[in-house]
Parts: sequence; C-alpha cells; structure tokens
Amino acid sequence: MRLSPRRHGFSYVELLVSTTIIGILYLIYLGPGSRGHEMKAKAECAQRMAQLHLSLAMYAQDHEGAFPAVAGATSADGPLDLLVPQYTADTSLFICPAGVPSALPAAMPIAGRRISYAYYMGVKTGPDDATTPLLTDSQIDTAPRLSGDRLFAEKHVAPGGNHRRFGGNVLFADGHVEPMETTASRSLVPAPGVTLLNPLP
Repeated sequence: MRLSPRRHGFSYVELLVSTTIIGILYLIYLGPGSRGHEMKAKAECAQRMAQLHLSLAMYAQDHEGAFPAVAGATSADGPLDLLVPQYTADTSLFICPAGVPSALPAAMPIAGRRISYAYYMGVKTGPDDATTPLLTDSQIDTAPRLSGDRLFAEKHVAPGGNHRRFGGNVLFADGHVEPMETTASRSLVPAPGVTLLNPLP
C-alpha cells in the first residue's frame, strides 16, 4: 500500500480561523477604545499640546507676556483663534487625535469651530509657570479643580471625554504636559482674572 505524501501549510479553514483570531486580538489590544489605542492617542495629543505651546509662547512674547485673550469669550476657540495663521497655520494642533471634532481647514480662522481643548484665558507668563495650567483636554465643566476632583469624563462624550476612562492631558504655562487620570492629580484652580473656557459643545 502506498501512502500519500504529507501536505504542508494551512488549509483554507485554518487560515480563516487564524485571521479571525488575529483580528479579534487586534481589536481587543489596539482597536478604538482599547487601552493601547487610547494611550497612543493620548501621547499624540500631548505632542500636539507641546507644539501648540510654541505658538502660544511666541504670542506671549509679542504681547508683554500675555497669552491670547478675547473680552467676553465663552469658548476656547475665540482666544485661540488669535494664533491662526500668524503663529501657526497648522490647525490640526487644535484637534485631539482621539477627539470627536472633524478636521479644520489649514491656516483658516478657528473661531466658531469645534476644537478639542479647554483654555485658561487670562494667564500671563511668570515665576509660577510650572504650576499654572494653560490648556487641557476638554473638561467635564469649567469649575475649579482640587486634587482628586473629577476632571475628565470616563466615556467618549462631550465635554471631557476625549480619552475615555484614560483621562487626558494638561499643558502648563512653562510648556510641559502632564497626563492625568479622570481625576485631577493636582489642583487646577484659575488665578484671579483667569477664566477656564471649554470648547464649543
């Protein structure tokens, strides 16, 4: 009796099952909403904030240490619009990679448009820059925060849910960015004359 030679390789069914398992593992570990995906988006968000600080610092240098402010502004887009296009033409910096807002036209005004970040309007450069918040992912509301207070939403909803249960980022006036959980890890209380503005809903 002659034995048939053994075949090597995957059958179609084995290949299909393997591909399905890989796809499921990808969604669990790297898909939207997963820890890996959100942490990557949070890191990219921090990089955008750091880049945005360069524009904010140039503006402050040209305005006697004052960061952008617009009298009567009710949302963050108003004062931050003063940066475009003179201090930055890259409007993608105003959108968090994990955020809901759609892309903004390059080098065009952002006033009246949806952005991702809350802004502390009225801040001036000074000796306390390392502890003075300037920009954050959108917050659940505009109340002052003490350490341990809820800061960001745990679901992907506006306001405050840019990064879901993984919290968000805070840019300080000296240019460093601190990641925070959904609760504040330090007090973020605006100084007198400073107003926290969330983005448009």
